Amino acid sequence: MELLDDSIVPEHARDVKAEAREFAREHIQPNAQEYFQSGEYPEEILEAGREADLVAQDIPEEWGGRGLDLAQLLAMTEEFYRADAGIALTLQLASFGCEITYEHGSEEQCEEYIRPVAEGEQRSGLAVSEPDTGSDLAGMQTTAEKDGDEYVINGEKYWIGNGVEADWITLYARTGDDEDNRYGNHSMFIVPTDTDGYEAEHIPEKMAMRASKQAHIEFDDCRIPAENLIGSEGDGFMLLADFFNHGRVAVAGHGLGIAAAAIEEAWEFTHDREEFGRTISDFQSVQHGLADMLVEFESARTLTWRAREKVANEDNAGYWAAMAKTKATETAVDVAEQGMQFHGGRSVLDERRIARVYRDARIPVIYEGANEIQRNLIYGQAP
Repeated sequence: MELLDDSIVPEHARDVKAEAREFAREHIQPNAQEYFQSGEYPEEILEAGREADLVAQDIPEEWGGRGLDLAQLLAMTEEFYRADAGIALTLQLASFGCEITYEHGSEEQCEEYIRPVAEGEQRSGLAVSEPDTGSDLAGMQTTAEKDGDEYVINGEKYWIGNGVEADWITLYARTGDDEDNRYGNHSMFIVPTDTDGYEAEHIPEKMAMRASKQAHIEFDDCRIPAENLIGSEGDGFMLLADFFNHGRVAVAGHGLGIAAAAIEEAWEFTHDREEFGRTISDFQSVQHGLADMLVEFESARTLTWRAREKVANEDNAGYWAAMAKTKATETAVDVAEQGMQFHGGRSVLDERRIARVYRDARIPVIYEGANEIQRNLIYGQAP
């Protein structure tokens, strides 16, 4: 069966989707189980993705990328995450946070930091979450204090993709303490990871998306030039909120890819396995379960692609991004759980794709803002 057809995809994004599908079939899917079990960083697949011009290509052409828009990125994301969520996340995190600099930074910053990422010479990361603070952007406590022509950074960040592997990260840090302007106290910075006072270590192994690596970062009087500030002081919250609107559409794509994988596995298994003298798919209860999976998937995909258009046109973007992220990621959880149930005892075997998909589905409902927070945004921004 073909769930990720391109009839819903804008015509200009279909070539990129085809490229991503071919790459996923050749490089991601055949290696997914190996990397899940080993927990190793898929360096060779990342390099292949760079050579195929499918990594960091949202970066504008003037800085070395292809300038892929949100529709093209979403089309690519569906295909990558259907093949394997852990490897797909590594490919996408290679340029994580770059958008904030190429949209709001200076030409000098883009030339020094963005171009090398687009050309495959460096990788980036984005550091927002902290050990005791996840979704409360206004509550982050890592500080960046101005000292002459430098900023001095102190604090911790947690769950940071590429915190160890990146050449530089985009850091969200507190630069003010105005209780009357809670959303104007943070700023964005470029921090090279070889700066004195920057220390990162991998977080112990996760239950899912094991081919992607996250880190715990500690900043101890970490000094960076004042020119590494992105935009103006106090802009951090708004810059990040805009960035997350695009990111949440992409995360909805994570959910769609994972859901598609779960349905494919469930469909194949139920049509191949026999019980009581007939295939499992002959039982009406199983047919109804598969039908429900398809209904939920198509609902999530339609909403996600509509949200993509709304966000691209800046039409109540936060509302639509939050709805798409919530629906698609929760659909992935639901259909993966049903897929496990249909597989019976075989579902718990590590070697089964459905077991890996089930684990992976639990992650996107949490990152890029937990879905409980998304519901706050949906209610608060309802038209």
